[in-house]
Amino acid sequence: MVKKKKEEPKVHKETKNKHKSSSVKTVKIPARAMSFLAIGLLVGLVIGIGVAGFIPFSTYQGSKLIGKLTAEEAGDKAINFISDNLLSPGITAKLIGVEQVEGQDLYKLSINISNGQISQSAESYITKDGTLLFPSAIPISQDINNTGSKETGDEKQEQQQKTGIPKAEKPSVKLFVMSYCPFGLQAEKAYLPVYKLLKDKADMEIDYVSYIMHGKKELDENLRQYCIQKDQKDKYYDYLDCFVQSGKCESCLEKANIDAEALSTCINKTDEEYNITRLYNDKNTWSGGRFPQFPLHADMNRDYGVRGSPTLIVNGKQVSFTRSPEGLKTVVCSAFETPPQECEQTLSTSTASPGFGGGTSSTSGGSCS
Repeated sequence: MVKKKKEEPKVHKETKNKHKSSSVKTVKIPARAMSFLAIGLLVGLVIGIGVAGFIPFSTYQGSKLIGKLTAEEAGDKAINFISDNLLSPGITAKLIGVEQVEGQDLYKLSINISNGQISQSAESYITKDGTLLFPSAIPISQDINNTGSKETGDEKQEQQQKTGIPKAEKPSVKLFVMSYCPFGLQAEKAYLPVYKLLKDKADMEIDYVSYIMHGKKELDENLRQYCIQKDQKDKYYDYLDCFVQSGKCESCLEKANIDAEALSTCINKTDEEYNITRLYNDKNTWSGGRFPQFPLHADMNRDYGVRGSPTLIVNGKQVSFTRSPEGLKTVVCSAFETPPQECEQTLSTSTASPGFGGGTSSTSGGSCS
């Protein structure tokens, strides 16, 4: 894996989505129905754009082109354009995920197109500068005529859905956070129901960004959660479920019945092994002179290109996702070679509010970075 140069963390910022989550019930559409919703989207994209096969975003009124867009900004822009210009009344588009196309200045968009109770997945691509939107892409590096055997409509649709995230019999899911980052907490609220649903089917864990932005309390909480997850994993998610709501570690430790002695032993040992407190006390080691190091998962941060909270890594690949339980479940289930029956369950499509406490939000972007 190519190692990226370490970048100094930037200021804490929020990227707001302009669209709101909608509740969508997914049902399998027969092959002969031929995915009319997805086809409608693609036809709408192709009309008026000619042989070139793309839409020039610079003609989209209200568009602001300022350098390269983040994955969240690109997803928002594409969904807003599709919703405002390409869909008939009653048909809605919802962003499921955004991921970078390796080696290209492109993002791949996973979109859910729905009409009432019927929905269909579709994929599109957008350039990182936000100037062009592509309805689809054909990899010309392979012979499209040499397919080996003819595929049915269902098989082609299944193969299309398998592109993007690498597949595994038991997917690896790593969510990197800072324990006091509002957007990390938002992602964890989405993560918890998915963990409870798929914990026996996928390897799921919370990991930590290699620096902190929210003071000594974050360093202490990162260590606390790491040790609970390491030594008392059966109690960790009860603790986390309490913490993301209240932010009160002491009462949550008691509520989850955490072994205090074992926790203290692990914290002291881990702190000494990784020099965490020593690095915190030596401001000369702080990243950019502002952010203390938290090197517990530094190797994984480097290898996966983690640059902020939250960052989702599925089967070794960094993936963007809508921060609702259903949005995250869709991403995780797409990483199975054979999705388990649990993936047929529909979770909440509501996006939790950033920070501690309950409530929902229309914002599914933003990071501490």
